[in-house]
Amino acid sequence: MVNLEWYRTFKTIYKTGTLTGAAEELYISQPGVSLHLSSLENYTGYKLFERRGRRMIPTERGKALYNFIIEPVTKLEEAEKSFQRSTEKHTPTISIGMCFETFQTTLEPYIASFPFNIIIKFGEYPEMVDSLEKGILDLIITPQAINSKDIDYEPFSYETIVLVGGNNTDDKTLNSLIKKDNPKDIEKWLKEQKWYGTTGDMEHLRRFWKQNLDKHPDFRPNYIVPNLNSIVRCLSSGTGLAVIPDFLCRKEIESKQLKLLWEGKNKVVNTLNFGTRKKTIYADEIESIKKIFREEMGRPLP
Repeated sequence: MVNLEWYRTFKTIYKTGTLTGAAEELYISQPGVSLHLSSLENYTGYKLFERRGRRMIPTERGKALYNFIIEPVTKLEEAEKSFQRSTEKHTPTISIGMCFETFQTTLEPYIASFPFNIIIKFGEYPEMVDSLEKGILDLIITPQAINSKDIDYEPFSYETIVLVGGNNTDDKTLNSLIKKDNPKDIEKWLKEQKWYGTTGDMEHLRRFWKQNLDKHPDFRPNYIVPNLNSIVRCLSSGTGLAVIPDFLCRKEIESKQLKLLWEGKNKVVNTLNFGTRKKTIYADEIESIKKIFREEMGRPLP
């Protein structure tokens, strides 16, 4: 019979990419890691990694095995953590899914104040919903209410996707074009400017452009930065344009570090929802987290 520790070791090698990294994460010797891997390869009858220098590159069989075992092994590890014997008082652990920028802007300053453990996970919204259904997450913050019989959505605020610029941006021409309501001239001016964007994510820009100029943007930003909060910092006291949710830059606009250039003729508005499982033993803890979001977002639905 296969030893389940072999699967744990295999998963860790896959994740770290080296035998040394896996040994350090598992607190076992490197020869022990090698033994687990060779035993699993002998059991399956396939080579699971190609060794290139110190790197361990998964073979096609290795990739297939990883995709097959990753979820059950992760669940077993979570069960191990949850049910291991402890003499300490049980402290609840709440797992929350949201986008990185939302975490930084709202919850990050309060983390140390909660009397329970918190795990924050970032990812795509459909992935968050799936993790919520499976019990991996306890609460998600999402603009997408994806139907599920096991999940309750509670709208609590909204965000408007807006065009912003650094406070040194000359916006007189744009304001004049907006008053004349000439989409072609507005588009021409916009495309002449320097733009900021984030890696692999142009959804806000695409929606704003389509809603107000009735076409898809046919250009890429000049400067690609890690996240939306990076855009805000880069634009502050400078020049350039970006399309971002207004709640991420409200303080910078109020302090005149950024300019709110255009909310759009046809506003792009997202409703923000709390997503929770219909049955949870952490209702009180989740409610205390929701309270922070309501206070920080400060925009009750109309």
